Amino acid sequence: MSSQKNYYILSYTGSPNYIEARAPHRKEHLALTWEFVEKNQLLLGGAYEEPADGAMIIFYMEDPKHIEEFVKRDPYVRFGVVKHWSIRKWKVVVGTACEAPIRPHEVPG
Repeated sequence: MSSQKNYYILSYTGSPNYIEARAPHRKEHLALTWEFVEKNQLLLGGAYEEPADGAMIIFYMEDPKHIEEFVKRDPYVRFGVVKHWSIRKWKVVVGTACEAPIRPHEVPG
């Protein structure tokens, strides 16, 4: 029996000087992100703008424990650049990459 893949959002809340604080760790952070991209587990990621106070990463995988592994290894978390993080399962229902879209005519009422 194979497990079903799901989307997950990893949200980061950064330190007050997030952009400056991440600079010495950015190369290592990006190497980690690309490792997960190459495993087909990370789809998109990037920092928020205006204000630049955190980031969001979209994962697609069977088991969110791999996201927890990512967080433990991420230098942004290890060195306090990220002050808070959360992982949420995300039910995608619309969009060109959606595997099971819900069309308006399929909604009762």
